[in-house]
Amino acid sequence: MQKSAKPKLRRQNPQENRVHNLMRELKNILLIRLKSIGDVVFTLPAVNVIRDNFPAAKITFLTSKENAPLLAGFREVNEVIRLDRAAFRGANPLKVIPQFFGLLRHLRAGKFDLVVDFQGYGETAWLARLTGAPQRWGSVYGKGRKWAYTLGVVRDDALHHADRSLAILLAGGLKIGAVRNEFVLPEAAVNDARAWFADNRLDLTKPVIYFQPFTSTPHKNWPFENYLVLANHWRAHGVQVIIGGGPADQPLLDQARSLGFAVPDRLPRLTDAGLMKLSTLIVGGDTGFMHLAVAMGKRVIMLMNFQVSSNAVPFRHLEWIVAPPAGSPLAEVAPEKMIDAVGSALAAVRPGN
Repeated sequence: MQKSAKPKLRRQNPQENRVHNLMRELKNILLIRLKSIGDVVFTLPAVNVIRDNFPAAKITFLTSKENAPLLAGFREVNEVIRLDRAAFRGANPLKVIPQFFGLLRHLRAGKFDLVVDFQGYGETAWLARLTGAPQRWGSVYGKGRKWAYTLGVVRDDALHHADRSLAILLAGGLKIGAVRNEFVLPEAAVNDARAWFADNRLDLTKPVIYFQPFTSTPHKNWPFENYLVLANHWRAHGVQVIIGGGPADQPLLDQARSLGFAVPDRLPRLTDAGLMKLSTLIVGGDTGFMHLAVAMGKRVIMLMNFQVSSNAVPFRHLEWIVAPPAGSPLAEVAPEKMIDAVGSALAAVRPGN
């Protein structure tokens, strides 16, 4: 199957395209995307475009506390502001109010020339507005939030999530050349992953499949018993297997562990990303870590219902999807079909690549 064609980003009207040309050279830029893992990763191409247009600018990224570690792999980001959203939802105003004004002081102190709100929620629209930046660009779900921005770009649901972010920059007049979706994993995380491989007697010179069976939504999950069929098949053919997941997935992970598969136990996110980096192939559903693997240059096979999640396919790699028949749930994908897909992918990549 051929690679998917690049979707065309629709330009805004000429008046909006003059915005960038009227700006002075930018020194301080704030980017906002609070959640989730996959959506933060999808901003990577846009972050790289901003750096290409403003090579000397300081780029700050505001994200939720739990996603902040991911920004260590965003090479072009100079500073990260961590937002503890749980604390702001607390019921005690004596704690919430000081934190709010502390955040406001931090945002004002940044003296941002441009804010780009990739998320476009009411919460992020307010944060963009409160910076006082002279230029504020944002993704707009409806006309009601345009008040927060000097340039509000109506969200196009037909675009891939990453292309939506690029569309905002295009509307602002930025030049978009070669699109780079590059997550640079810190060497310390790679070294920690190598140590984990050694502890679990995994050989880096031999093929390794990393399975990521769990997503945030049940309808996006292929049955776990099917993953075990797949894992057993390839282990019998000499392929090493890692099965990953989160704290909520422990009962099923314990089952995998009892069958002798290597299972990471609550590793830091970047170390877990390192395990994927060292693996030959990554197999799983539509989840943030799968999209992170794509951004690290890994070959993936993503089980997903294309009709439901067409705007979250592996970025620029539609051919890496295995989907059920039209109108059918993921459970309709037979293990035999996945065995064939994995076999083809393993034949095309070398261990460690």
